[in-house]
Amino acid sequence: SNQVHQTPCSHSISGYNRILWYKQSNREFVFLGYMIGTSASPEAGFDIVGDASAGGTSTLTIKQLTPNSSAVYYCAANPCPFECSS
Repeated sequence: SNQVHQTPCSHSISGYNRILWYKQSNREFVFLGYMIGTSASPEAGFDIVGDASAGGTSTLTIKQLTPNSSAVYYCAANPCPFECSS
């Protein structure tokens, strides 16, 4: 069956409107995509929806679960530099 998995992430840091997603597998960090405000740029095989701003929730979706999906997933809130504010 086509199983998906969703992981939410939220923070309360004022002025931080970027969330980066990673997974840690075999001691390596793999970049999965990012969200700035409500605009997402996921890597292939993933979806990112929501709002990365303080008080919002950014949700990472793994589109197709495989044995390789077993990992520790991390989200990191960042201040967005001036050039990426809308």
